Formats: sequence, C-alpha cells, structure tokens
Amino acid sequence: MTRIGFYILRASEPHAFVCRLCQQLLRRGQQVYVHAMDAQQVRRIDEALWTERPESFIPHDVLGAGEDAQTPILIGQTEPPEHHADILINLAPDVPLFFSRFARVAEIIPSHDSLKAAGRTRFQFYRDRGYQLDTYQDVDG
Repeated sequence: MTRIGFYILRASEPHAFVCRLCQQLLRRGQQVYVHAMDAQQVRRIDEALWTERPESFIPHDVLGAGEDAQTPILIGQTEPPEHHADILINLAPDVPLFFSRFARVAEIIPSHDSLKAAGRTRFQFYRDRGYQLDTYQDVDG
C-alpha cells in the first residue's frame, strides 16, 4: 500500500524544498514525478531545478517535452508514464487519481492558508481509506 508523507512547510512557496527533496531522491536512485497544479507551476519548478543549486545538476524533464524512460525526474500536470512509480510529489490541491500506483506520495503543504485547508482535506481522504500517514511539521521551504 502506498505510504503518504505530508510536509508542512514554513514557506509559502514550495520550489526550494521540492528541489532539495528531488536531489535526495535522485541520490537514492528513485524515479520521481512532480505533479504540479498548473502549467505556470510546471515552469517554475522546471526553472528552479535548473537554478536552485548552480554547482549541481538535477536531471529532469517536463512531461511531453521529449522525456524518455531514463529521465529520473519528470514534472507535469497530467498522469505520468507508467515507468515513474517510485515517488509522487504532489503540489496540486487535489488528490491525483493515479496516486496509488506510486510506492510513496509526498504531499507538499506551503504555509498559505488556502493550501493548508486543501492539505487537510487530502489528509482526511487518505486517512479515511486507511493509508499510512507520516507528517513532518515546520519543514524549511
């Protein structure tokens, strides 16, 4: 069964945290799909992965932009390809319909009030269905 982790950020923007999390997961050899809420967020995460740490490259691609099965990190706003089934990083306000095919889901909750409310709704969704939940409070964004 998929394990769900909720990361409650201090910051209102998740980009720096998502970059650090992707870097850690990449070092562990895991395939990651970053599910964004919209095309603008896809572009912001793509840009952040290029520029967050100039001394290190985080290999990634935007879904539909010519990615292949070897790209360890994909960013998109639709359902990812089947080969990305290790980690789902969810930045969208709703539970993605395809979440259960991933081994783990990282629900990122920025400090913005409306996003916190949406996060509580997602937490309740997973809890009501018996998923194992981990919560990490006051995470640096």
